Amino acid sequence: MEYKLFAIPIIVMLLNQVIKVAVEAMRGNWTWMSVFSYGGMPSSHSAIVVSLATVMWHYQGIESPAFAITVILALLTMRDATGIRWHLGNQGKAINRLIKELPDQKEYSFPVLGERFGHKTIEVIVGLFVGLILTGIIIQAWG
Repeated sequence: MEYKLFAIPIIVMLLNQVIKVAVEAMRGNWTWMSVFSYGGMPSSHSAIVVSLATVMWHYQGIESPAFAITVILALLTMRDATGIRWHLGNQGKAINRLIKELPDQKEYSFPVLGERFGHKTIEVIVGLFVGLILTGIIIQAWG
C-alpha cells in the first residue's frame, strides 16, 4: 500500500498534464513546451497536492499528522500559484514590453523573460477538482 501514497499523486499529475496539453491544443496554443510549461488550465500543482492530501486522508485517516501536513501544503501551493507566481509572470510581461520599446541595438542585449508562471484562480480551482476526481477514480480502481 505504501507505494500508492506517492504513485497516485504522480499519476494524477501526469494525467493532468495530458488534460492541460489537450486544452492548449483546443485553444490553438499547443507547442512542445506546453508539456513542460508552468501555468495553464488546469493547474498541475493544484492537482498533485490535492491528490496527495486525498491519498493521505484515504489511507492514513483524517486525524493523521500526514493528512494535516498535506492539507497545509496544498493550501500554500495553491495560494502561491495564484499569488507570487502569477505576479512574477505579469512582471515578466511588463518588462518584456519595456524592452521592446528600446532601440534595436539595446533591445537585443536583454533576455526575453518568461511570462507564464502562475495560474488564474479558475485554473487552480479546476486543478483542485481534477485532482480530487482522478484520485478518487484511481483509488477505486486500485481497491
